[in-house]
Amino acid sequence: MTQRQPLRIGIIAAEPSADLLAAGLMDALRHRLPQVSFEGIAGPLMRQSGIDVWEDMDSISVMGLVEVVPHLRRLLQLRARILQRWRDTPPAAFIGVDAPDFNLTVEMRLREQGVPTVHYVSPTVWVWRTGRVRKMRRAIDLLLTIFPFEGEFLQRYGMHATYVGHPLAWEMPLDPDKDAALRAFDLDPSRPVLAVLPGSRRGEVSRIAPAFVETAQRLQAEVPGLQVVLPLINATTRDMLETIRAAHAPGLECTVSVGDARVAMAAADVVLVASGTATLECLLSKRPMVVGYKVSPATYRIVRLFRLLKVKHVALSNLLAGEGLAPELIQDACTPDRLAPALKTFFDDADTRAHIAGRYRQIHEGMRMDTNSVAANAVIDLLKERGLVS
Repeated sequence: MTQRQPLRIGIIAAEPSADLLAAGLMDALRHRLPQVSFEGIAGPLMRQSGIDVWEDMDSISVMGLVEVVPHLRRLLQLRARILQRWRDTPPAAFIGVDAPDFNLTVEMRLREQGVPTVHYVSPTVWVWRTGRVRKMRRAIDLLLTIFPFEGEFLQRYGMHATYVGHPLAWEMPLDPDKDAALRAFDLDPSRPVLAVLPGSRRGEVSRIAPAFVETAQRLQAEVPGLQVVLPLINATTRDMLETIRAAHAPGLECTVSVGDARVAMAAADVVLVASGTATLECLLSKRPMVVGYKVSPATYRIVRLFRLLKVKHVALSNLLAGEGLAPELIQDACTPDRLAPALKTFFDDADTRAHIAGRYRQIHEGMRMDTNSVAANAVIDLLKERGLVS
């Protein structure tokens, strides 16, 4: 394959899951197009893959309807600066990875300039804010979806989507090595293990961790010999967690680590997890889970008032399973009084744990594909259509 000229590709990601997807796609594209270069807003994995970083992804990592308001002026100014740079020196193509509230406008403006646009990870229009499909049609040349149930929904709204699978399904083993994971955390294999994952963003951890650590402390009094592991995304959230634990669960005995979430899941018998990509990782780890989540009260009132939620389940694991294998305790239900009994049910019922593990394995097998290569091939096909490579 030849390039008619060096290719500069703009790319923007805003959170750890998008950083993972973007870095994998960048590596696969560079394998096929050795002279390609990348520039934009990036996370640590994208830095490792080689990108001209204009801003760190933390600068746009804000989630929620009301939560974004204090940051809105700064985000709009940042987006305007990015767009001005690309108006002055347009990239050959642009890839927006998730972050639809930020990226769709970038895509729409660049597409108006004739820049081919790719959006990687469908906005969750199948969950809420279905009206965004109209903006997607105006903004996106190529939509890459990571879940098998998305294509049929999007086709009903006239969107052509290419299913590329999720790289975690390819990367994570079908059979997790629990013994190795227990050794990694120096845990006793004869005693039960609970993994607690209270989110990756500071806002999530501040809202969710108090209920999660109190729940874990209660369970240690109810489940004999229970060992608790608390893997966190970075040192900042670890410091926050330690403060929350001292205030809400001073008697909790646990192992706190940074960057070991999948190892913690593999070591666990049951997982308490915040809704998000971590529920997919838990499914791929074949572990039963209880899902908790909280947004700001104002955001929750808006979602309920305008009936913005369109699906029965919110956890990715339940959406993929098509059934509520993981109890979802959201907002006012995300309390130790509700979370602890749901978790204890799993600890008490080995048959249910085995059934869920088997069902999750079936789903994992169905999702396994070389996502990075499939996504790169779809992007290269778009570049070929535009005469940018041959």
